[in-house]
Amino acid sequence: MASLRIRQYQEQDYEAVRALFARGILEHAPAGFRHVLRSARVRLALLAVFVAARAAAGSWVLGLGAVALALVLLWVLVRSLSAEYVREALGTDLCDVAGTYLRPPDRCFWVAEEGGTVAGMVAAVPAGRGELELKRMSVSREHRGRGLARALCREVLAFARARGYGAVVLSTSMVQVAAQRLYEGQGFRRVGTSYPSLLGTLLNFQIFHYRYDLGNGGK
Repeated sequence: MASLRIRQYQEQDYEAVRALFARGILEHAPAGFRHVLRSARVRLALLAVFVAARAAAGSWVLGLGAVALALVLLWVLVRSLSAEYVREALGTDLCDVAGTYLRPPDRCFWVAEEGGTVAGMVAAVPAGRGELELKRMSVSREHRGRGLARALCREVLAFARARGYGAVVLSTSMVQVAAQRLYEGQGFRRVGTSYPSLLGTLLNFQIFHYRYDLGNGGK
């Protein structure tokens, strides 16, 4: 990782950062879909669709067709969770990265760069109660497995320690297994779960919340 460097965000990184974030979130949609299909509630619903369609049409083929249509609609719903999250981020903090993360105190946004290409990103913002929140962590697929995410995570932890925060907190989705392993490997512990929306509740799509205690006493 010698040719990689972590630096503060610059305005010329704008489009690369937004594209990196969108790709990183949307690529988890297939994993989310597979998770939903493992739900007993969803499987029972698909079985009910098949039985109802077959009974109404008197045809196995039409019954299977109804299930296929239901699967397509389910995929659209699952992907919409990721797409809505991306739209929200691109329309709020990632619409004005410098204004959100660089100008206010105790905030920062870093990018990892290799050969002039943005390979990773992470941000930090105060979360209240002496906590700093790690946000918008993403590493391009081509640069994974080289310790870059760990380096970005350590950058945030060092930033928090230097400013006297008592803990660093973050959230990640249940299907982002690699991210969960990364954070747990760095010493974060899971402290709670939530659902991003009513649709997320119906699909049993959870958000995991993590905390890393720094022992600084907090602000």
